[in-house]
Amino acid sequence: MPQLQAQLAGSGLVLDLTPFVVRVRSRIPVVAQGLACLYADHGAALPQAVPFCDFHVAVQPRRHGWRRLCAFEFDGQQPFTPLARGEAFALLEWGLNWCVTSHCHQWLTLHAAVLERGGRALILPAPPGAGKSTLCAALMLHGWRLLSDELTLLDPVSGLVHPAPRPISLKNSSIDVIRARAPQGIFGPVAHDTQKGTVAHFKPAPPSLAGAWHTARPAWVVFPQYAAGAALAVAMQAKAHAVVELARHSFNQHVHGRTGFAALVQLADRCTCFTLRYSQLDQALAWFDTLEPPP
Repeated sequence: MPQLQAQLAGSGLVLDLTPFVVRVRSRIPVVAQGLACLYADHGAALPQAVPFCDFHVAVQPRRHGWRRLCAFEFDGQQPFTPLARGEAFALLEWGLNWCVTSHCHQWLTLHAAVLERGGRALILPAPPGAGKSTLCAALMLHGWRLLSDELTLLDPVSGLVHPAPRPISLKNSSIDVIRARAPQGIFGPVAHDTQKGTVAHFKPAPPSLAGAWHTARPAWVVFPQYAAGAALAVAMQAKAHAVVELARHSFNQHVHGRTGFAALVQLADRCTCFTLRYSQLDQALAWFDTLEPPP
């Protein structure tokens, strides 16, 4: 750990976050702790050994009066308001998501978890608080391959989803729910009192990282909604309504214009679309086991 901290505080560390290469710098110990816990199985190198990086980022300490803060930097610029120092690793994760959604327009990017089984992709678009990440982590532990917890990267030409497996962001009671299901699982630093509450990241399963170069063809779009005490309720989603909802969860459909809209229409047309309301993870997982790919 001291060697990693020194490297991050100096010229930085280059991480292979397929399909991206990222140079990270930080003088904050919790960032080194998070990277050591959650990214040990990703490729890493010294900056001088890598000719090109997609992103150059940093999370560095700041002060405002007596307050100990941290700031995310992208190519020397500071796009966000600094946060409390204890949120430094979570800020790195959020900042990396911002880098992708703001600059990687070769894909149509959706705010949706995405997993794969048998070469077919399951897309879970949902707003914050819908239980998307909890469901995503449970599905990964149930044998699905994680492609991404937050960002579905859809090729608008081929219609394939490109994996970008990184740690799953869990919040509040979801942390204990997944800890109970994965007692040997690896969790990163816990950030308390963030705008999202308590946040911790859960390391992807080895098959998810091993399959990071394998694309998947979408087969299902499921719009999940967690509701405490609710009985499992599943309904087919009309294709036209699914397109509207997918557009609402897209970060950059406007950048792609007509091509982007056509890609969303094609996505909904090729997939079986559902709404899912649930409170019990085991019931939801049993329903996902019954999914059959569209004809």
